[in-house]
Amino acid sequence: MRKLVWFILIVIIGAGGWFAWAVLTPAEPSGQTFVMLRPGYSTRRIATELQGAGVIRSKEAFILWHYFRRRRSLKAGEYLFDKPANIIDIQRRLRRGDVYFHTVVVPEGYTMFDIARAVQDAGLGSAEDFLKVAQSDTALITDIDPAAKSLEGYLFPETYEFTRMMTMHDMAAAMVKQFRQAASQAGVLPNPALGLTEGTAPSRPLHELVTMASIVEKETSVPAERPQVASVYFNRLNKRIALDADPSIIYAELLAGTYQGALHHADTRFSSPYNTYRNAGLPPGPICNPGRSSLEAAMRPAQTDYYYFVADAQGHHRFARTMEEHNKNVIAYRKAMRGH
Repeated sequence: MRKLVWFILIVIIGAGGWFAWAVLTPAEPSGQTFVMLRPGYSTRRIATELQGAGVIRSKEAFILWHYFRRRRSLKAGEYLFDKPANIIDIQRRLRRGDVYFHTVVVPEGYTMFDIARAVQDAGLGSAEDFLKVAQSDTALITDIDPAAKSLEGYLFPETYEFTRMMTMHDMAAAMVKQFRQAASQAGVLPNPALGLTEGTAPSRPLHELVTMASIVEKETSVPAERPQVASVYFNRLNKRIALDADPSIIYAELLAGTYQGALHHADTRFSSPYNTYRNAGLPPGPICNPGRSSLEAAMRPAQTDYYYFVADAQGHHRFARTMEEHNKNVIAYRKAMRGH
């Protein structure tokens, strides 16, 4: 009888020692280890995934500790493990939902095609899946732009933190939300907080303003020039002169899948409603996603009598009132480029 008691005691001590070792001793993952714990996973499945990734020493110890903690909820998501941690630390993280965020940088002037590639490069899914949403999920902006055929123009340039638990719709919705905030601050959308109500909304439809802002965004990277560039295009619109905006041709070819990375004179004859050489007025919709300063430039263009502009080979532009002035600026630009 005494031997049996001693045996049981030794087993209990051994089991307790093993349990303490398994729970308290940190496991060290090999480098950066990502583990995806999906909604609906049982505690046993979570433990199996973590042990398989080398994050914990024992799934049995993980399960037992979870029961000792009165089964407090462990949150789904993608987790990064890159430092030694024991089961107690890991369960704290899972209870907090300390999931990994992927950074997606959307610079000003990115098209929905560029954004789709950025989402894919961040490991959040395929570019094709994001494009499907960007080209079809217009319900996100129906209230502000009923004429929109895609989300182009409304996926606001910003640095985003997304998780792999988010859908493509969720990511697009976050970008549209940022657009609404920036557009309200710029006065392009009504903003009661700034005293801008429906009655003080812009005189031009939002669709036109965002389309103009997208052209301005593509034409210059210098914020101070954007009101002047906007004035050129509004002046041409008012005189019913074709906009002749090269970026519109690039976008037309992007939509058609024919853009080769450079424009040639023959491209000005490309058949598309987005080609502003062949079609007077604004294109059917935005040609990129403009930032706040371009939205402000479209909202409040400079008051000028300029109808032309050309690069000056130093990152800026020269503006002209007449074709004669413009031709001189073009010659100066070509000389400067030969000098470079």
